[in-house]
Amino acid sequence: MTRLYGIPNCDTMKKACKWLDEHAVPYEFHDYKKLGIDESSLRDWMNKVDWEILLNRRGTMWRKLSQEQRDNINAEKALLLMMEAPSIIKRPVLITEDGRIEVGFSLNKYKELFKT
Repeated sequence: MTRLYGIPNCDTMKKACKWLDEHAVPYEFHDYKKLGIDESSLRDWMNKVDWEILLNRRGTMWRKLSQEQRDNINAEKALLLMMEAPSIIKRPVLITEDGRIEVGFSLNKYKELFKT
């Protein structure tokens, strides 16, 4: 089953969910706020997508970090940060049944992934 990771009150998440619903794509929603994210999943994602794509540098959580934390970020520090505060992960993260990963919502990418 396709899985969609994120937080429910995010506008981009709402767009992705709406698109999936309108195109009858079954999916499970994983709410970071309630369920967090495990290290194994993050490491798997980081093997498929650069960690810098996963890390949301535009959000509130990023701005709350000290300048020193932002300046010294690397893959391992980003992993720990994303585990501690999953809302700093760019949303949504979509994992298809065959293991492909799409970070963020793109109408064209979703059409391509689901052949609609």
